[in-house]
Amino acid sequence: MADITNTTLYDRDFYAWANEQAGLLRAGRLSDLDIENLAEEIESMGRSEKKELVSRLHVLIMHLLKWQFQPAGRGTSWRLTIVEQRRGLAKHLAANPSLKAVLAEAIEAAHDEAVVGAARETMIELELFPAVCPWTFDQIADSNFWPEPG
Repeated sequence: MADITNTTLYDRDFYAWANEQAGLLRAGRLSDLDIENLAEEIESMGRSEKKELVSRLHVLIMHLLKWQFQPAGRGTSWRLTIVEQRRGLAKHLAANPSLKAVLAEAIEAAHDEAVVGAARETMIELELFPAVCPWTFDQIADSNFWPEPG
């Protein structure tokens, strides 16, 4: 059994710790803050925002690939997924404009996984998909852009 006296509130009850830190900040009691864990959690929040960007791009690029490479499968579901992800992507970037600085890296990471997903869902050979994303961010995000079969 672990010795609870040697663990911090952060280790025992994250929710209580987070509320305590918020209260300390609001009260201006900066010297009482758990600085190391607080800094780690803030960095983690930033990583989560980047992860959401990559995730949205992954789904969007995967559906754009499916749209282009399997036109017979085009339907309302694929179209609405593309529309939904474009809207979510725009909102996410509006709320986190500094993520625009990592768009190229995010597109590259998302494309790698999107190709695998598109190949799995279409049953088209992985090697038939482009090795790098064939579209710019502006095209990916453009509600009027719908790739034609290549």
